[in-house]
Amino acid sequence: MADKTLKEQAASIIGTAVLGYLDKDPDENIPKLMKWWDKFDRDNFYEKQRKVIREIIKDRDNNWYRYIKSFWTDINPDVRKTLFKNLIVQTFFIGNKKQNYNRKKYNCNIPWAILMDPTSACNLHCTGCWAAEYGNRLNMDYDTLDSIIRQGKELGTYMYIYSGGEPLIRKNDIIKLCEAHPDCEFLAFTNGTLIDEEFADEMLRVKNFIPAISVEGFENETDSRRGKGTFQSVINAMKIMKSKQLVFGTSCCYTKENAEVIGSEEYIDSMIEWGAKFSWFFTYMPVGVNAVPDLIATAEQREFMYHQVRKFRKTKPIFIMDFWNDGEFVEGCIAGGRYYLHINANGDIEPCAFIHYSDSNIHEKSLLEAYLSPLFMAYHDSQPFNQNHLRPCPLLDNPGALTKMVESTNAVSTDLQNPENVRELSAKCKTAAENWKPVAERLWACSEKC
Repeated sequence: MADKTLKEQAASIIGTAVLGYLDKDPDENIPKLMKWWDKFDRDNFYEKQRKVIREIIKDRDNNWYRYIKSFWTDINPDVRKTLFKNLIVQTFFIGNKKQNYNRKKYNCNIPWAILMDPTSACNLHCTGCWAAEYGNRLNMDYDTLDSIIRQGKELGTYMYIYSGGEPLIRKNDIIKLCEAHPDCEFLAFTNGTLIDEEFADEMLRVKNFIPAISVEGFENETDSRRGKGTFQSVINAMKIMKSKQLVFGTSCCYTKENAEVIGSEEYIDSMIEWGAKFSWFFTYMPVGVNAVPDLIATAEQREFMYHQVRKFRKTKPIFIMDFWNDGEFVEGCIAGGRYYLHINANGDIEPCAFIHYSDSNIHEKSLLEAYLSPLFMAYHDSQPFNQNHLRPCPLLDNPGALTKMVESTNAVSTDLQNPENVRELSAKCKTAAENWKPVAERLWACSEKC
């Protein structure tokens, strides 16, 4: 263990020096650093990533090169250095190697990121959201959150994401955790309404916290689901962060009612204008007994989003991800600890933010014990759930897959107020899965030929 720690310290020192060298002249030094990366990556672990970056730097007029350079024009230098160090050095170089070592050692999934809920409370009551059902009853205390991060780092996880509820209700503890773990990068899915000048200054001080602000489109679409005045509050929060040269992004849930707006060029251009550096797209999932299945995007709308995201990734200086439609790039489902997992405010360790079933609780088990639990091992042994990675999800895309894992492992619903039977939940997604299947098969066949 001591030797590994020394190696990690050496990698961190070298990484910091390399990033400092990059800062002097990005245009001149990015190509030189690629040669250094080639020598460093002796086992070709990052061969695909190196190939992609080489293609980007060949043409300084393309959108990706402009995107990279924007971090030197738009972002505070110390925030940029911290982001690059924590993501590139800690998460990718140090973290990935530790994760792979422990995956082989324990023969289980070890996640790249851990998503956790500091609280189930929320200051909004959005249509179709399960968080509204929990009220203000559930919170994870600071020591528990800190313990999760410390356990995660031991196994190689340096990326931590907050959800809820509204995580910024616990903004003081979130900042305290940023201070306690400067080698980690923190992100929060937030409605953005609690971000003010004071909190933005705290973000600027700690440098390792990034908000992903939830917006449902423009003012009409956002306020119709989140409440009147929410959109203007969000725009104000983004203006504050942009003025302070902070990194932030958006989180967009597309539904049957707003998919055409979310996937429009006008909307993507607006996010860039607002100052967002990334956008994370999610399709609506009917989770919780009060969910609204009619909000599920149609197969035609999901295909529309598939094409739009790929088009914009080739033309717009913003990093866009689609949680479902990008399954082809990560070879299927990323949940169950394969790349990430979710811990709710009660401490229940769930495979995914959209899969509210568990057989482990952080107050009773360590992270590693949870990774080795029957439910997480069922994920480990079953992934991918479909060889067509455009149908990655065991709930939305593969009827019966989630039911089988939950029932065979005796996992239970983690909804304390209204436990949801897994068969009833799966039934709400069956029609969507059947309609998406032929579309996904056609798209997959085309992508394999291309």
